[in-house]
Amino acid sequence: MNSLQKFIVALLLIVVPTGIAVFGASSLQSEQPKVSVAAGSAKSPNGQMSMLVSDEVRHQLLMLPTYGIFDWIECEINADRTATLRGQVTRPTLKTDAENALRKIESIPSIDNQIEVLPISPSDDQVRIAVYRSIFRYEGPLFRYATQSIPPIHIIVNNGRVTLKGIVATDADSQQAFMAANGVSGVFEVKNELRVETSKG
Repeated sequence: MNSLQKFIVALLLIVVPTGIAVFGASSLQSEQPKVSVAAGSAKSPNGQMSMLVSDEVRHQLLMLPTYGIFDWIECEINADRTATLRGQVTRPTLKTDAENALRKIESIPSIDNQIEVLPISPSDDQVRIAVYRSIFRYEGPLFRYATQSIPPIHIIVNNGRVTLKGIVATDADSQQAFMAANGVSGVFEVKNELRVETSKG
C-alpha cells in the first residue's frame, strides 16, 4: 500500500464514524449550516441586525464538535428574532448542544427546538456506512467531495429510508448520489433533496 492509499484509508476511517457536516451554503468550498431569515425580518428596520444574528447562528453551529455527515440541522430566524431549530440528528446530546450554542447569542430571546433525534438502530448504522461508501467510493465520480474538509453531501437515515441533503456542483452529481444510495442493500427509499450550486455571474 503506497502513501496515497494509506492517506485515503486514514481519511475514510476518520470521516465515516465521526463525519463533519455543515449545510446549505452558496459555495461548495464554504458550506455553512442552513440558516434562513423570516420574510419581513430582513426588510424591517432591524434587517441588518437579523443578518448579523444569522451569521452568529452559523458560527455557533459550525463549532459543534459532534455535528456529523449523518446529521442535518436547520435554523430559522423569525421576524421577532426568536429561533426555530429543525432537522435530524443521531445523538440526543447534539440536539441539546445546538440549543445551548444558540443560547449564547444574547439577541435571540427564545429558541424552539424541533430537532428530531433519530432512533438507535444498528441496521440504520449499517445503511449509513454502506451509503457513505457507495456515494464516496474511491475513484468514483463523487469521491472528490469526500476529500473536502467539510463534505457537502449529508446522509440522513431513518428506518432504512435515506434522505440526501446538502449541495453539489451539478445536476449530474445529484443524480449520481441518488443512484449510489438507491443501489445499497437495505435501503427502502431514497429522497434526493440535494441542491445544485448556482453559478456566480
